[in-house]
Amino acid sequence: MAADLPISFSDLIAGQVREHRGSRFTLRTPEAGDVTIHLTDTTSAQLMRNLGQPYHDVTGRIAELLRPGVMVFSYGPVYAGPQGTRHYQADRLVVVGDENDPYPFEAPGWWVRQLDQLARFYRRSQFGDGPVDFAHYRTQIRASGHKTAEHVQETDTISRMVYGMASAYMLTGNQDYLDVAERGSHYLHDHMRFHDEAEDLVYWYHGIDVAGTRERKLFASEFGDDYRAIPAYEQIYALVGLTQTYRITGDPVIRDDIEATVRLFERYFRDTRLGGYYSHIDPVTLSPHHDALGPNHSRKNWNSVGDHAPAYLINLYLATGDERYRRMLEHTFDMIVTHMPDRTPAGSPFVNERFYADWTPDHSWGWQQDRAVIGHNLKIAWNLMRMNAALPKREYTALAHTIATTLPPLGRDPQRGGWYDLLQRQAEDGRHAFVWHDRKTWWQQEQAILAYLILTGHTPDPAYRRHAREASAFYNAFFLDHDEGAVHFTVLAQGIPYLVGNERLKGSHAMAMYHKAELCYLAEVYTQLLVNREPLDLWFSPRTDASYPGQLLRVAPDILPPGRVLLDRVHIDGAPTTAFDPEAMTVKLPQSSERLTVKVRLRPVEE
Repeated sequence: MAADLPISFSDLIAGQVREHRGSRFTLRTPEAGDVTIHLTDTTSAQLMRNLGQPYHDVTGRIAELLRPGVMVFSYGPVYAGPQGTRHYQADRLVVVGDENDPYPFEAPGWWVRQLDQLARFYRRSQFGDGPVDFAHYRTQIRASGHKTAEHVQETDTISRMVYGMASAYMLTGNQDYLDVAERGSHYLHDHMRFHDEAEDLVYWYHGIDVAGTRERKLFASEFGDDYRAIPAYEQIYALVGLTQTYRITGDPVIRDDIEATVRLFERYFRDTRLGGYYSHIDPVTLSPHHDALGPNHSRKNWNSVGDHAPAYLINLYLATGDERYRRMLEHTFDMIVTHMPDRTPAGSPFVNERFYADWTPDHSWGWQQDRAVIGHNLKIAWNLMRMNAALPKREYTALAHTIATTLPPLGRDPQRGGWYDLLQRQAEDGRHAFVWHDRKTWWQQEQAILAYLILTGHTPDPAYRRHAREASAFYNAFFLDHDEGAVHFTVLAQGIPYLVGNERLKGSHAMAMYHKAELCYLAEVYTQLLVNREPLDLWFSPRTDASYPGQLLRVAPDILPPGRVLLDRVHIDGAPTTAFDPEAMTVKLPQSSERLTVKVRLRPVEE
């Protein structure tokens, strides 16, 4: 064998077909150049499919489908070829699309159907086919959808499931999903919430242990990084499902809980002198500076500052139009663009993610050290573009575009597609080394897809659409579990599911329904309204006591570029109405003694 390849191995090649001649074809990879791949008489091929779709064998159409421009994933053995070359053999091919549908994930309804399948999986996993009772909810769910013996119910994972079900209702109008979301919201209020009546604040328990006959409240976090503290991100994600449900129903109890939690952030987590929010507070003194916090003493991080926006604050602003929340959003994004980019002379292309109280970067904290989470960088770019649509600032778009153009050669797999997990922030010998492995997690693919989709919708740069398509193709080709349902936590660099430890689970402290549901919801919004310029239908279900400011139902699905999308038509309980503002995307709700069903259609403005 060639000296540079003493062993054979199997690997994945991703790219677009450049040419096909006989038993060979060439793929143009994302960043690794052209690769010639050899077909054999045992090579198989399938069309990429969505959750719930059957296997679609196209082995007999390989010659027809390998046309220039078609996106293909090829997996198979690699071994030494003549004169030091590498010989790539195709064992199996995943063809992303055919001539009628080259990018099926861009077609109307792809992400809606995927979210519907996810909602079915998690509804069945937690409650079976019977009534929804969150007393039976469990945090840990096996890959098959069955529960483990763990008896802890974590507040954040319930809220994440509520978010997923609420979003599924918004896209499908399936009443069962809204029922799950509302029951989950009520369960959070009744079991996971502590109301400080003296200060009118709400804290959320880490969770409850329901082993035995009595609930045991877990006030401080039980998670290793945050043990015996109240981390900001747990309070933040307690609101993710509540806020999405409030958008749909206007439930005044939910709104009160959200507002009382925001007061908690402002009173105990916010740094009123230097800006931003502390990452942890002590559960006894409620101080971010208590020595008992150990390495989390007087610290800020990406999650405590940046996660407010995507988790709940953007949706809260969309639901209420309240300027208080726009100002809070502005503050968090101003802190991001001011403090997170590395502006030192030998600066890293990746943002800083952890800080001391005075905003000095902390490169010695725990597992993170001086390391970059690729998904957090992409998440910043995505959310800066959202905020810029509400409050345009040159600093927002500048950082978003810098991240979006800098990251692909660093954080994306140049040969196989998909985005990595953690890299060293500082390069050594011209390379940012992997921290532990080269695996890829589901939520970081979400950040890439949404970042490049929203950038595609805002700007004409064709590179952004290419990145969005490549990320969407990798995610849909390799993360969807067609055997058991839902989505894999992690895949190897080659796209093979990694089913070890907690990463084999479909439900855990780290994985619930939120990120994959958020991806489906917003990918459908961005793709149809901003990229394809196609209409989109959404459902709402205001209660009779709905607490919307001015009794206006605000139906904008996200913060979208001004003047790009209009509210085209509204049906209330099946009857059309003209009581809406097309540009503001608001509906004047009628007085009613019965709960309403509101279906709206949004459409792009004609150019």
